[in-house]
Amino acid sequence: MKYKIAILGTGNVAWHLAPALEDAGHTITEVFGRNSEKIASITKRLYTAESKEDLDFSESEAEIFILAVSDDAISDLADQVILPEESILVHTSGSVPLEILGYSSASYTGILYPLQTFSKDRSIDFAEVPFLLESEDETTLQKLKKLAKSLSPLQFMLKSKDRLALHVAAVFASNFSNHMLRISEEIMARQGLDFEMMKPLIIETLSKSLELGARKAQTGPAIRTDLHTLDLHYQFLNYNEQVAEIYRLISQDIIDSY
Repeated sequence: MKYKIAILGTGNVAWHLAPALEDAGHTITEVFGRNSEKIASITKRLYTAESKEDLDFSESEAEIFILAVSDDAISDLADQVILPEESILVHTSGSVPLEILGYSSASYTGILYPLQTFSKDRSIDFAEVPFLLESEDETTLQKLKKLAKSLSPLQFMLKSKDRLALHVAAVFASNFSNHMLRISEEIMARQGLDFEMMKPLIIETLSKSLELGARKAQTGPAIRTDLHTLDLHYQFLNYNEQVAEIYRLISQDIIDSY
């Protein structure tokens, strides 16, 4: 089944999700945003979507309205948007509960959360993206399942409390891991070393962790309780107290965990 969909938001999720929905055969009716240039950057990637800078969707032909905005903007937009009867309003957040949409003018509400990291300059294969779905209304949930299935074979029904736990785990697995790589890049650059040398290690580390499980894959001076090496590393990082403290805390957590 194909749907008419309006996208509210112009960030990274909207940038990727809107064209993917069109490619799956759905119609994007409107793209809403506060910045006309950002709206245009998305609508020019679509066939028929109209630009919209106000929140009156009462005359919209869309059936599903997707809030693809930052977490702190969801509540205000949900309360302000004017929707047609029988409309479904969903958001794409991992940590914001379903109940935040409860005061909107939507007839039905739900969650359509793609479990992936999105950047505008990197393409995404949605066939490999898990979608986490939620709705208190069974008919709405089935529609969201069909919508998600048109993009990916991976759909999971999760209540808000479980989705929050998953989102926290995702921050550790994705955002924090990437931040560690940034610190590694800066250490190498400070020493005048080529970060390319590090890439085979990073690839093998992630592959091994996924294959064996992170607990079995752990190596390094902390799991060996090699206090001499840990102290050398800590002293080396004294040029940046914050990074040195991150190193100390994570090393101690590894020691405590094993």
